[in-house]
Amino acid sequence: MNRRRSTVWLAVATGLIGLVLGANCALAQPATATAPAAAAPAADVNASFRDPQLDPREWANRFEVESREVFTARHAVLQAVGLKTGDTVADVGAGTGLYTVLFAHDVSPGGSVYAVDVAPRFIEHIAARAEEAGIKNVTPVLCTQSSVSLPPASIDVAFVCDTYHHFEHPAKTLASIHEALRPGGRLVIVDFEREQGVSSDWVLGHVRAGKDVVTAEIEAAGFKRLAEAEVKGLAENYLLVFQKAPAGSE
Repeated sequence: MNRRRSTVWLAVATGLIGLVLGANCALAQPATATAPAAAAPAADVNASFRDPQLDPREWANRFEVESREVFTARHAVLQAVGLKTGDTVADVGAGTGLYTVLFAHDVSPGGSVYAVDVAPRFIEHIAARAEEAGIKNVTPVLCTQSSVSLPPASIDVAFVCDTYHHFEHPAKTLASIHEALRPGGRLVIVDFEREQGVSSDWVLGHVRAGKDVVTAEIEAAGFKRLAEAEVKGLAENYLLVFQKAPAGSE
């Protein structure tokens, strides 16, 4: 792999998005509904992911293994997301690019994928992974803690897998997703069930909010809940589908 060429390609792709956005994409105004209280996100919960010494291969060995539900059930999850040829999808919290690669094939020909993450090393890894695989329809995007950093009305679907609980500023990040979605666009959330007495100590300590709170927060940001999909292979995780509500209906 030519790392210099990959880095240059990444810089160009990110720069083009920056030109479209100006300084930052404008955030949609949050809806007037009020979400119920939840635990505050941990301060700088993603600090370790921004470490310049982060090794994506180490994280791939954690993320892309049979012991992880969203890996073993990935094809069932993909079916539940229901992408169409030609769609533009944002893989928000793309990590090592597991779903990014699947989406890139699913929306071809004519569709495209934004691989969005706060971790520079993950972004570099996804760029290299796409180049090595000959995948041409993936654009890695380095986002911020409060915005997905995508152009307004640029995507049909936003996919957030085991990442919602890492949103440090949920309302602002959701507003940026709302802004990036086209009218009628969908937001798909996969995250951990959080139930006292049922969920593991790790989930209870790591995941700040359960499904009801997550749903209320997303609805308060101007989305309508469409469905909770039953996905074969998911037991510790749920999959919720929301739609960007029409203007004036929030």
